Amino acid sequence: MTLGVLAVLGMVFTMFAGFWTDWLWYRSVDYSSVFTTTLSTKIGLFVVFGLLMAVSVGFNIWLAHRLRPPLSAMSMEQQNLDRYRMGIAPYKKWLLLGITALVGLIAGASASSQWRTWLMWVNGVSFGQKDPQFNLDVSFYAFDLPWYRFLLGFGFAAAILGLIAAALTHYLYGGLRITSPGARATAAATGHLSVLLGIFVALKAIAYWLDRYGLAVKSSDFKATDSWTGLRYVDANAYLPAKTILFCIAVICALLFFATLWRRTWQLPVIGFGLMVLSAILIGGLYPAIVQKFQVQPNEQAKEAPYVEKNLAATREAYGIDDSQVTEYPGVAETKDQAKLRDDVASAASIRIMDPNIVSPTFQQLQQIRNYYAFPTNLDVDRYAKDGKEQDTVIGLRELNYAGIPKRNWINDHFRYTHGYGVVAAEGTSADAGGRPAFTESDLPSKGDLGTYEQRVYYGERTTTYSIVGGPQKEIDYSDDSGEKTYSYKGDSGVNLDNPMNRAAYAVAFGEPQILYSGAIGEGSRILYNRTPKERVEAIAPWLTIDGDAYPAVIDGRIQWIVDAYTTTNGYPYASRTTLGDTTADSLTATNDQRAVVAQQNQVNYIRNSVKATVDAYSGEVKLYQWDTQDPVLKTWMKAFPDTVEPRSEISRDLMDHLRYPQDLFKVQRELLTRYHVKDANTFLSGSEVWQVPDDPTNKTGETVPPYYLSMKMPDQDEQVFSLTTTFTPNGRDNLSAFMAVNADPGTGDYGKIRILKLPTSTTVSGPKQVQSQFNSQQDIAETIRLLRGGDSEVEYGNLLTVPLDGGLLYVEPVYVRGGGLKYPLLRKVLVTYGGQTAFEDTLEQALDKVFGGEGTPVEPPADEGEDEGTDEGTTPPPSTQQPSTVQEALNDAQKAFEAGQEALKNNDWEAYGRAQEDLEDALRRAEEAQSGGAGGARSSPSASPGSNS
Repeated sequence: MTLGVLAVLGMVFTMFAGFWTDWLWYRSVDYSSVFTTTLSTKIGLFVVFGLLMAVSVGFNIWLAHRLRPPLSAMSMEQQNLDRYRMGIAPYKKWLLLGITALVGLIAGASASSQWRTWLMWVNGVSFGQKDPQFNLDVSFYAFDLPWYRFLLGFGFAAAILGLIAAALTHYLYGGLRITSPGARATAAATGHLSVLLGIFVALKAIAYWLDRYGLAVKSSDFKATDSWTGLRYVDANAYLPAKTILFCIAVICALLFFATLWRRTWQLPVIGFGLMVLSAILIGGLYPAIVQKFQVQPNEQAKEAPYVEKNLAATREAYGIDDSQVTEYPGVAETKDQAKLRDDVASAASIRIMDPNIVSPTFQQLQQIRNYYAFPTNLDVDRYAKDGKEQDTVIGLRELNYAGIPKRNWINDHFRYTHGYGVVAAEGTSADAGGRPAFTESDLPSKGDLGTYEQRVYYGERTTTYSIVGGPQKEIDYSDDSGEKTYSYKGDSGVNLDNPMNRAAYAVAFGEPQILYSGAIGEGSRILYNRTPKERVEAIAPWLTIDGDAYPAVIDGRIQWIVDAYTTTNGYPYASRTTLGDTTADSLTATNDQRAVVAQQNQVNYIRNSVKATVDAYSGEVKLYQWDTQDPVLKTWMKAFPDTVEPRSEISRDLMDHLRYPQDLFKVQRELLTRYHVKDANTFLSGSEVWQVPDDPTNKTGETVPPYYLSMKMPDQDEQVFSLTTTFTPNGRDNLSAFMAVNADPGTGDYGKIRILKLPTSTTVSGPKQVQSQFNSQQDIAETIRLLRGGDSEVEYGNLLTVPLDGGLLYVEPVYVRGGGLKYPLLRKVLVTYGGQTAFEDTLEQALDKVFGGEGTPVEPPADEGEDEGTDEGTTPPPSTQQPSTVQEALNDAQKAFEAGQEALKNNDWEAYGRAQEDLEDALRRAEEAQSGGAGGARSSPSASPGSNS
């Protein structure tokens, strides 16, 4: 008995610990109203619908028992049942309570999960837009219809459970007889069950009526698109009238069941129910199939065009792409003045040669300082002013790396090593002479262009465990030449552990009994957890979808994580759906699951970047700012959770300078724009203008190319703006069909404006994959890459950037090398192509000079635009038999210089390594000069391509 009592108390305290620690955490971040609102809503729904279900089932059992017939003449069937009746007689009340409690608990738990649906229904605001079929406000489909469907489902469950419970009780007490002579059911049982069947059929009638409106948000397969939403011709002209007719039949059938109370016969209700089933088959199934076969298919384009137009308009509005500007673009240079083109490059774009997805290991090796620090796998791109001019900057935080802690134990993991330290930033458009990033903020403590700020990072993307700070145990702050510095947290973040009950609750919640009795915890100790930015925002605003890429910025003397958040719905009429998890996947998410979107609702057909959130890296303070002031979904949630979202006017000027257009929204929009860039229904139906997002040509993931942040100028813009860019290719082909950029700078007037440059279908312009293949099919480039790969070196291709320039497209790709003993990539070469001219030089400036100076190597057009231009991985073209001997001599010198550099690396002789690199560059330059002066046969065909990806 004692063990049983202790076990029960342990279970109760475990549940209490989870509840109590959640309450303490929400209170510590000043969002206790989110916890109380969510909890009270869940409890209210649990109690109300749990009681309704319990009362419904319990009442039907009680009524069936009360309507039981007197048992006078006993058949064999009733004699067998009498044993059960006598067995449960002493426990009838307890059995009734047990059954009703069980179904009530299950129903209540199911209803409590609908707390979002309830809050959206009760707080819903108008969209101010009406659907084209029923002329109802969009809010009906987004907020009302989901709740009505839940109520309908609950009603069906209650009716079915009540019917089953009543039928079993009637059978147990003789109201229903299977083998006994005479009537199969008493009049009382007939009336009772008929009413329950009538309720079921009446609910079916309501379901038919709601199904009419459900057609506006119904998804179906349609050859013009993978996911069609809304009414088509067959829906409007067959399913819609069919649902109305079936509604009327179901109402009549329900009335016939109710009439059994007086007629005491099942003849008419059964006939009516059979008619309803037959009508559902003929009217609801066969008739629409006939309409589709004989009316739609013979002239599908004409029949479907009006409905396609509605889908086009609704989808473009729902995803915020209705104002996309599509402009015809020639794809070839309009001027032959090479000098002018060279001058125009600087104004066309600030070309970023530091790829934030490649140089993280370089940051790690050069700026890690201690093994217990680390940088994220993918760094971020932001804008910072230098010498009064804004420039693209690659930035990362030196976060805590638990795997690098010298000695792993509970004290070190949770008390001594608690935070990272400092920002490291580098210019995005340049590198130093050794190919390393040109750091603008570096060292430990960090110093540079960012000035003075709080450098300690207690909250970050890599901080996934709890820390206990502020107590008697000192923390390791950082180390310098004078030794190790200690620190004690002075913020008010986290939960105070002075209270013994709090310590006991966290000991249970975290499964760590040492929290209860450790001497390292004392006065002032606070426990920090839920420490990643996305995790904190998602917990505080569980109604938001969180962008996969939180990024840091130094704002007003603090490091702030900036998190983009979205409001979504799956109920926008006529707007086609998309799956967020699939649409936002690219080559970066394939290798870094931390960049995946945190979706509250994976299938959506409406999305807005309605909230910008910040998380202080030191204090963990979370602030939500209203960004889209017109979004009705956000307004609805702000009514449900008042005072949680601050007005847009509270965004400081410094913070505004670092906000940007979010990547996941852009990826969703670009995916929709592969089909919905057209506005003409006939073109949409023909499928002739369908695009696709190309695969990333710089790696082997097979996933789509990620969008790139870049300060650039589109043809109709007067100056460069911070933008997010991508490319499109025709469906199933590799040549370029369009280039897309969105203004990502909130400080400009047309922030969020999408511009698409559409290339003519009559002209073949190389796409990213073909450009990459052309790079690798040049013999001198292939030979240089082979030399760079010599020994233990690896070649890594950076982001392939596309820049519109004077009617043509400039492609730029940095090439990095991880040499021998080096564990990090250094920028070694830059590939540039424009107008059929290609250059592969040590610096961007040299490559541009060569291309626009007319000295670039001309590239041959792809042999077949629908096929991959590369060849098998790792093969290199044979040296041309017509090469001058000076080329071979220069290449031999390059090989010797390379080997000398590798030897210098092994000996950590940086001076010798620098000399070797200079010799290597000189030899490669001589080889290229000899190559350009030799026979034209120095150029290899695409079929001899060595393959591109490393």
